[in-house]
Amino acid sequence: MIEFRGIRKAYQTGSQTLEALRDLTLTIGRGEFVSIMGPSGSGKSTLMNIIGCLDTPTAGDYILEGRNVAGLTLDQLSEIRNKTIGFVFQNFNLLPYATAWENVELPLLFNGKNARRRRQRVTELLGSVGLLDWKEHRPSELSGGQQQRIALARALANDPPLILADEPTGNLDSKSGEEIMTILSDLWKGGRTIVMVTHDDRIAAHSQRTIRLFDGMLAS
Repeated sequence: MIEFRGIRKAYQTGSQTLEALRDLTLTIGRGEFVSIMGPSGSGKSTLMNIIGCLDTPTAGDYILEGRNVAGLTLDQLSEIRNKTIGFVFQNFNLLPYATAWENVELPLLFNGKNARRRRQRVTELLGSVGLLDWKEHRPSELSGGQQQRIALARALANDPPLILADEPTGNLDSKSGEEIMTILSDLWKGGRTIVMVTHDDRIAAHSQRTIRLFDGMLAS
């Protein structure tokens, strides 16, 4: 599903060039559950941003579902994100003044779903994470684990085949973290591709494979 061919990402800071990724070549198959690990500054965030079509490489090819997306326009990348990728973040990134229902419904509004189909889908998603009874609550009225479950429901709104999870348990206690990992594992068993950044070996153990980065390269 994901193929990097000689991906390089460099940032210019004054007269210096910082290489975040260096000639990175890797493949992630459809239906895999992969963890990405590495020390701070190893290139994990840059890698995830490129996989998620939030950033573009300086050089190399990024093949996503058979399509080279490395040279696409911002509008084309936005369309891919909307249809293909669901995002889960460490800090949840929920709209603070919107209800749980409204947060989950938002991607469906952008995708042009009519009101009846939106109601059906949001009801299904909130039920799947056990929070339908909390649909009128705002993020400040929810625990961290509940907020992350709402974020997961939102990520699934448009039924994307790929889920990118950036430290999804980083702000949670161990019990809530295990609940989130159970949901991610169930999504993987249901056929989705999961790519997750984590610093925790115990969390990475839920995945099939771990990719380790060091100084922008695959660690040997």
